[in-house]
Amino acid sequence: MDLRKLKTLIDLVSESNITELEITEGDDRVRIAKAVPQQAPVVAYAEQPPLVAAAAPAESAAPIEPEGHVVKSPMVGTFYRAPNPGANPFVEVGQSVTEGEPVCIIEAMKLLNEIEADKTGVIKAVLVENGEPVEYGQPLFVIE
Repeated sequence: MDLRKLKTLIDLVSESNITELEITEGDDRVRIAKAVPQQAPVVAYAEQPPLVAAAAPAESAAPIEPEGHVVKSPMVGTFYRAPNPGANPFVEVGQSVTEGEPVCIIEAMKLLNEIEADKTGVIKAVLVENGEPVEYGQPLFVIE
């Protein structure tokens, strides 16, 4: 199964209300599961009004959007900063990059996919640690 077809399937799952999709095509088998975020429990204390206790977790649970252009993961997989374990990372904070230059690798289904910068600029932040799993659309880098 080619990567364009996988990306299309991932997009369909992420935009729909389904949480899991499994497709078998000949010997190829693909299972795409969407992580459902859990809500933080609301704890009310006698000293605080219930409205304040309910509002506080919602504000702290909101994701903080990084400033600048965000390079997002085009797929689910494992994030790697370097082409192999002993090599230097593709990019470092403060380094200039050009559009199309490789910035990381995401391993998905035993395939290593080079992810390229989609904008020319300077790497402001690396938002994922080496070897961590990433989700589709998850911010990876900030470019200024």
